[in-house]
Order: sequence, then C-alpha cells, then structure tokens
Amino acid sequence: MKIHYATISETGKRQNNEDAFRIVNGEDGNRWLAVVCDGMGGHAMGEVASETVSDAIVDYWKKHTDEPDSKTKVEKACAHAMRALDKKANSLNHCQMGTTMVMASIEGDTVTITHVGDSRCYLQRPNEGLLYQTKDHVRLDYGWEVIDRCFFSYHHEADVPDIVQFKLKAGDRMLLCSDGLYKSMAPDILLARMMDEKPLADILDVYDFMCEKQGDDNYTAVLIEVKE
Repeated sequence: MKIHYATISETGKRQNNEDAFRIVNGEDGNRWLAVVCDGMGGHAMGEVASETVSDAIVDYWKKHTDEPDSKTKVEKACAHAMRALDKKANSLNHCQMGTTMVMASIEGDTVTITHVGDSRCYLQRPNEGLLYQTKDHVRLDYGWEVIDRCFFSYHHEADVPDIVQFKLKAGDRMLLCSDGLYKSMAPDILLARMMDEKPLADILDVYDFMCEKQGDDNYTAVLIEVKE
C-alpha cells in the first residue's frame, strides 16, 4: 500500500502556534507515522510541550522500527515522551506544561491509532462512511470543558492513552487534527469534505478557509489517503 498525505498548521487568531505535527516513514516504505500535538492553552510553555512530546514519540518510533506495532510498543513510546517532557520541564525551572497527542502508526495494512486529550483522529472508508473517531478525554467543570487526560509534566497518571488497531483498505482516509480545526465547522461538513474526490491539499485549503473565517484557535491537520 502507498500512503499519500497533506498537512496544514496555522496560528489562526492566536499570537503563537502551540500545535505541532510530525510525519515520518520507515526506510522500507512499509511504515509511516503521523503525530499531532496541541500545547495546553492557558499553561506556560504549551508550544514547548507539544514540540517535546511529538519529537520524543518520533525518536522512539525511529529507534524501534524493527518491532511490530502493538499496545505495549505504543505505551513504551508514550512513557518515553513523558520522561522527555519531565526532563524539559526540569531544564525550565520545573515549568508546568502539557499537551494533547494523537498519532497514527501504519505498518503494512494495519494502523494503530493512539490519543490522549481532545486532538482527534477520524477514519473513513468509501461507501462505508465513518469507521472510527477518537473519543475526547474531557469533562465539564462548571460549564467549561476540561481535559482530564494528556501529557502534563510530573503527572504521569494523566497520560494513559486509548489505543485501537484497524486493517486498512485502498481508498481509506484518516484525518488527525487539533481541536482548533474541528471546532471551526459542523461535524457533517468536516466529514463530507474529508472524502471529497479532489487532491488532499485542496481539501485542507477548504478547512483552512473555514478555520480562518470561523475559528479562534491554532489549527493543525494531517490528512492521509491509502492507495493500492
């Protein structure tokens, strides 16, 4: 199977972009990894947190490409990222910082989707529609959404990820994105545009337009299509 993808990451109406994303592929062309992180709004150094966690996950993935994808491997990658975040916090005078994370690791025809927080992954299939959508790790606190699972310095109990695996087919599309993207449009519009028969970059241009017009946050997306 071949993987095609397009990406976008914009500051939006914020002063700086606390989102981060990474795309890497194995040397054999049979493995791919996509990661999207969203630094926690309202916390110091959110941008540093998202960069640190995304880099650490990529670092672990590159060093363990000989290991098949599994729940255990993903949990070890997340533990590695948590240690990296603590180390970074130590170097910044024990700064409190956090980030969400969603990732998709593709090995052959299998994808392992992992997330903590409210960054999302959508998986759609032609003629079948939405196969999977991550469930946000949030709770309502006096009417406000509060993220209750994420990477946060010195809080290892909060980074427990949800992990699922699917068999991929040609034509499948996955969207990994921060909340700044999906909160800028109606869910049915997001899903419909995701499967438009046009280049992936053109679809992201549509998302970009809607986020600029209706959003108030950073927004990041990785749109992936599986080919024969």
